[in-house]
Amino acid sequence: MGYKIEVEPNVNVYVEDINPAGNKTIIFIHGWPGDHNLFEYQFNQLPKLGYRCIGIDCRGFGLSDKPWTGYDYNRLSDDIRCVVEALKLYNFVLAGHSTGGAICVRYMARHHGYGVAKLALFAAAAPSLVQRPYFPYGLEKQAVIDIIKGTYKDRPSMLRAFGKMIFFNPVSGPLSDWIFQLGLQAASWSTAAIARTWLGEEGLFQDLKTIQVPTLILHGINDQVCLYPLAIAQKNSIRYARLIPFEACGHFLFYDQQERFNKELIRFIAE
Repeated sequence: MGYKIEVEPNVNVYVEDINPAGNKTIIFIHGWPGDHNLFEYQFNQLPKLGYRCIGIDCRGFGLSDKPWTGYDYNRLSDDIRCVVEALKLYNFVLAGHSTGGAICVRYMARHHGYGVAKLALFAAAAPSLVQRPYFPYGLEKQAVIDIIKGTYKDRPSMLRAFGKMIFFNPVSGPLSDWIFQLGLQAASWSTAAIARTWLGEEGLFQDLKTIQVPTLILHGINDQVCLYPLAIAQKNSIRYARLIPFEACGHFLFYDQQERFNKELIRFIAE
């Protein structure tokens, strides 16, 4: 079941609602530059166990509207709150991958974890995707500047190059092409705007410390996008966090280690 929900005047985000009668709800927030379809291999499995899975396309991506503005973490977390209120959701698991994880962290701080019983972070871009004077563990800022330049000059080539960074284990050509097409569905301006957000001072260092719900952190040791030290920083800042490192695993851990990923996520939901 898919539908759009208005998050501000003339801006609607797309929501895929799978097994609405499920007895436990998991909201999935995708990473850049994909959409809810990235969680296809979780949506195939979790509803079999009686779970309701809700995938939100962030504004600017997938089937959501693509306004010119609104790509900071505050507005993106507000969009989640609008969906939560529109669907009257409560006691759910909030799960985010990469930038989606960063948005979830902001949601927990800005909206005081409204409705969230548990949090799951997958290769999350928190507390900072890039290196800073006080946080030397991320990517060099130039790598993100190059992504922004590539978006404006030759977006398909930029997306192909990014696609080569996200896996540790080989994947089929068709799967790689499919992920590439998901990236092309995004607007170029939203693709660049999110990358600029990574460079900004979003303050997720303090946001992490506000989280007071059980939190699962899954992160690939070989992640080339959100480097593994980010996961350690998350674990050290979140009071009730459990970090599970994935060996031989890159940024798209829900494909790279699909079976283990699903097993750990299901175990966390069921606890």
